[in-house]
Amino acid sequence: MKRRTLLASAAAVALAFSGTAMAEDKTKVGFVFVGPVGDGGWTTEHNNGRLAVEEAFGDKVETVFQEKVPEGADSERVMTQMALSGADLIFTTSFGYMDPTINVAKKFPDVKFEHATGYRQSENVSSYSARFYEGRAVIGHIAGKMTKTNKVGYIASFPIPEVIRGINSAYLHAKRVNPDVEFSVVWVYTWEDAAKEADAAEALINQGADILMQHTDTTAPMLKAEEAGILAFGQASDMIAAGPNAQLTSIIDDWAPYYIERTQAVMDGTWGSQNTWHGIKEGMVAFADMSDKIPTDVRAEALQMIEDLKDGSYHAFTGPINKQDGSAWLAEGETADDGTLAGMSFYVEGITGDIPN
Repeated sequence: MKRRTLLASAAAVALAFSGTAMAEDKTKVGFVFVGPVGDGGWTTEHNNGRLAVEEAFGDKVETVFQEKVPEGADSERVMTQMALSGADLIFTTSFGYMDPTINVAKKFPDVKFEHATGYRQSENVSSYSARFYEGRAVIGHIAGKMTKTNKVGYIASFPIPEVIRGINSAYLHAKRVNPDVEFSVVWVYTWEDAAKEADAAEALINQGADILMQHTDTTAPMLKAEEAGILAFGQASDMIAAGPNAQLTSIIDDWAPYYIERTQAVMDGTWGSQNTWHGIKEGMVAFADMSDKIPTDVRAEALQMIEDLKDGSYHAFTGPINKQDGSAWLAEGETADDGTLAGMSFYVEGITGDIPN
């Protein structure tokens, strides 16, 4: 009897040890989200990337996430907790997480960190972003061709280079096909606040905008466009559910392939710090289906621009382009270099208003 008890105990210990070993063999991947996973925009698409990691690797990975994490000290706390809980790789998915990511990474040199849309790296911190401005070139072209009031409203989050690039790109391509087009920009100083985004959308509609663009995360502007009977472009995810009659297309940020690739690198032991900036060519910038409201010729032009951006035969910032003050920036046929684009802090000629400090 005692021998049986001893054998049973040994088996239980072996089984427990085996289970622990299996758990330890899993690669644990954490995600820090600035908005809710159901925002229908930015965070939804990052969470889709997380789910793609689970699907790609099955029981070889464990993913964890924290949503609605404010940028700043709160994000450091969340990252620290993830690292302490055994995360091997942590993706921090908002610009304002950049310095907190660097700070926490110093304390956990064996953990790999990936920060979205920032520019700082270290031995165990990579940065990654999408060339959103390529997508905005395409929707700018469509907007310029389709606006009837010649007024396009743009809801902007924070005055950082990423957002300024997008405004400039959309405006340039609208202006090239419609010299009479005007852009009105409303800064809301938030990534994700449905009430503020809705108020901004309503203000722009009241000013005569018949097409809305946004660089914010929720579907509130699309809902307002649907309600007002005007047109709009979705941001980060396909927002057709919020605006079945309003949406012309959405720029989709497809993070899944990158998340799978970087998780695999951690598993293989080949992960290294890098700075990634992918666009249409690599599939990180994609588009939702184009609405039947877009005229056939305009759709064909937009699709051709996508192909040209994809194969590199066209660059979204190709001169001649002047700065807002009229000074020359790019000469005829000259294209902007990545360094200038990464630090863009000026409007191009024709946009009215000032960039806030």
